[in-house]
Amino acid sequence: MGMIMSLMGGGAMYSQMVSLVSTAVYDRFRASEIKNFDDFHVSILDIFNNFNSALPGKHFDAPPREEIEEAFKQWQEEPDSIKKKENFVEFLKRSVKLSKTDNATMITGVMTPPAAMAAKRYIENVPQLKLMKAFPDAVFVPTATVLGLFSVQISRKILMGKMVS
Repeated sequence: MGMIMSLMGGGAMYSQMVSLVSTAVYDRFRASEIKNFDDFHVSILDIFNNFNSALPGKHFDAPPREEIEEAFKQWQEEPDSIKKKENFVEFLKRSVKLSKTDNATMITGVMTPPAAMAAKRYIENVPQLKLMKAFPDAVFVPTATVLGLFSVQISRKILMGKMVS
């Protein structure tokens, strides 16, 4: 059934779902008091924060500040409330992008647990480091994995910072 709907371009059910969700999001957006750009920006970021906290697994990146400024100008200039809603919904459809993880993070997440187990087994055989046997595998492996993922994130931020400056 889902395959048929996707081949038909979503069908009536899909368009009704999009309409329902966009109406609910706009109603929540409109309920917040928007007096200037900062209020508009905070409301947009709040919407993305709610999406990311409510949907397990998938996360969405917020649009850049420049796009939000353009949307605010268009939204502010429109006197008609129906047109305001249509412009806002089109802005969300245009700017919502699925967050992607990079290859370094994926490879580190997959390769670190077996490497941590191998390293622990090797370290346990070194006479000076017999204390390592006291740490259970259930604590050591996740700790090593999290530290590996943190190191990838930090090194990426350092490299990106050097590339930007």
